[in-house]
Amino acid sequence: MADQRVAARYAKSLLDLSKEMGTLNSVKEDMDLLSKTMAESRELRLLLRNPIVKHDKKLAILTAIFSGKVSNMTMRFFTILTEKNRESALESMGTEFQIQYNAMQGIQMAEVTSATPLTAASRAEIEKLVTKQTGLADVKLTEKVNPDLIGGFILRVGDQQIDDSVRTSLRKMRISLQDTTFQQKM
Repeated sequence: MADQRVAARYAKSLLDLSKEMGTLNSVKEDMDLLSKTMAESRELRLLLRNPIVKHDKKLAILTAIFSGKVSNMTMRFFTILTEKNRESALESMGTEFQIQYNAMQGIQMAEVTSATPLTAASRAEIEKLVTKQTGLADVKLTEKVNPDLIGGFILRVGDQQIDDSVRTSLRKMRISLQDTTFQQKM
C-alpha cells in the first residue's frame, strides 16, 4: 500500500515533468512498456523488492532491460528512484502513470464482460452509459467474453460495477425463492 502511494506521487511528478518538457507521449509509451514488462516478469518484480540486492545492481539491470527502448528522461527517472531506494515503487508506477494520464486527458477506462462478443450497437450503448455515468466523453472499453454469464453484461467503471447478467438475475431469484418461508395468514 505504501509503495502504491509512493508510485502515485512519483508518477504525478513524472507526468508533470514530461508535460512541461513536451515529451508526454514518449514517456507515456515508456510507462506502457514498463507496465507490460512488470506484468510479464515476476523475477523482475521480486528483484526490485529484494532489499539484499544493492541499488547500483538494480539500476544496472534496469538499464540493461530498458536501454534504447525508453527515453532519456525515463532512464534518468529510474536513476533517481534507485538512488532514493524506491525501486519497489516501479512495480505499480506504470499503472499509476496510466491512471493519472487518462484522468488528465479526460479518458474513462471501462471493462465490460459479456456472454458473447459485443456488436457495434451494444458497444455504442455501453459507451453512452459510461459517458452518462462519468461525464467524460472519451471512453475506452476493454471487452471480455465469459459464456457462463448466459446473457447480459457486467460493466466495471473505476470502483463501481453494474451487473446486468442473466446468471446474476437467476441467482437472485433462487435466493429470494429459498428465503421465503411459509407464513399462514389468519
